[in-house]
Amino acid sequence: MTAPDSVVRLVRSTSLTDIAPYAYAATTDGPARLVFAAGACPLDAAGATVAPGDIEAQARHCIANLVTALAEAGARLSDVVYTRVLVATTVREDLVSAWMVVHDAFGEHEVPSTLHGVTVLGYADQLVEIEAMAALPAD
Repeated sequence: MTAPDSVVRLVRSTSLTDIAPYAYAATTDGPARLVFAAGACPLDAAGATVAPGDIEAQARHCIANLVTALAEAGARLSDVVYTRVLVATTVREDLVSAWMVVHDAFGEHEVPSTLHGVTVLGYADQLVEIEAMAALPAD
């Protein structure tokens, strides 16, 4: 579900499977200001990677950092139009664990998303990174 004051409109497809827990596309209504968030990493304020080895804890910290970055740009999770979730793993269950944290954080605002298993991420002990794009009403 999109917030009533949002310019984001999630597009559901009746021609594609409905088992995917996200919209297949998103558009922005009217003039919009786009927000491109850098990949949110599981780093604390001192720059240390939190919860080494714990994908779910790292995903929660990434979400918290993403919420902070979006807020500083004037946006919230309900303004997000797309996410990409990167997980350093070759195990599908690890991908699902990270995804469930992200899905739960977004609630009914099930934005189009891509989930990737990757070989390595940028910081020591980092297992998760979350990219996001948001749209706000034009100023």
